[in-house]
Amino acid sequence: MSVLSVTVSIGKEKYKTEISNGRKVLIADEPESLGGADLGLGPKELLLSSLGSCTAMTLRMYADRKEWDLQEVNITLKMDVVPSTHQQTTYIKSHISLVGELNDEQRQRLLQIASLCPVHKILSNPIVIDSNLLP
Repeated sequence: MSVLSVTVSIGKEKYKTEISNGRKVLIADEPESLGGADLGLGPKELLLSSLGSCTAMTLRMYADRKEWDLQEVNITLKMDVVPSTHQQTTYIKSHISLVGELNDEQRQRLLQIASLCPVHKILSNPIVIDSNLLP
């Protein structure tokens, strides 16, 4: 697997952040209640968006390969961060709605496949973040 890369930049404008992969630019921001201008999704919303879009794409690919009548996938994700004395625990609930002529066995299989999307795997395993300052 190749290494993925994005560049994130912020200037003086609170808290508008530009995210680029070299081909596309995305704006992230904080809501007005936190001092931002609400110009884009917040960082935690972007995290949930990554999981949701990856899950939806994975379900679409699987259903297409099986030639199942999956017309639409709608996913609502909610995140709750619970602090404790030693470490916090993050709970993500993914509510998946499948639209199409699918029997119970197909629906259950798609639910299993949902947890196999690459972002789900990343978030479900240890993550090491190594930050350093450039000169």
